[in-house]
Amino acid sequence: MALREIEFQGFSIPISYTLLNLDRDRDILFLHGWGASKEMMISSFRNSFQEYRHIYIDLVGFGESGEPPYPLNSELYFKIIQKFLWDIGASPKIVFGHSFGGKIATLLNPPILVLLSSAGIPLQKSFPTKLKIATFKLLKLFGLGKFRNLFISEDGKGLSETMYQTFKNVVDEDFREIFRNREKETYIFWGKEDRATPLIAGEEIASLIPNSQLFPLEGDHFFFINQGKTIENIVYSRIR
Repeated sequence: MALREIEFQGFSIPISYTLLNLDRDRDILFLHGWGASKEMMISSFRNSFQEYRHIYIDLVGFGESGEPPYPLNSELYFKIIQKFLWDIGASPKIVFGHSFGGKIATLLNPPILVLLSSAGIPLQKSFPTKLKIATFKLLKLFGLGKFRNLFISEDGKGLSETMYQTFKNVVDEDFREIFRNREKETYIFWGKEDRATPLIAGEEIASLIPNSQLFPLEGDHFFFINQGKTIENIVYSRIR
């Protein structure tokens, strides 16, 4: 594990990262999802794609990386990761993105994009969720916002105020137009039993990206954890 200070918009942000296969001359980047860290991606893919130098990053606010100086959105996360890649002289041929990381990976627009149960397709909120949101907003009017954790989703609990505002910024971002404008090779993998980002979202992303293929695999939102080699074989069978 290494740490690099990234200068961004007048602030210095420490980014934690890990490089594997340092003697390779082509790069592959792995971006984790919301609430996770690079360690999940390392354990899933370190034994795959051995022809590439692996780059694993803790997104700002997660793992060993520092918190952002102010609330971010996906576009700002993309710019920070882009600056990091410039700083280390990397230009990944393949970029993996899981869940929230899938949106950042898409913005990077690599030659080959691999999405793992990507976020970016807002889903209709259930009535109980809408009711919780309305109740929380009412409580805030009476100065009772301190009870936030009783009303927010699991992804939003335990966050600092900056990261909670970041979560609010990114959770409902609509990436349909960004997916539609993606023209390069894209491979979309999805857990058939995924309830966080249901398979119907993956099917829509595949319909939006012209040069894409969808591969539903057994498992939930973290289906890829034990299927690194399966994913490697499918990707390699199409790019070689």
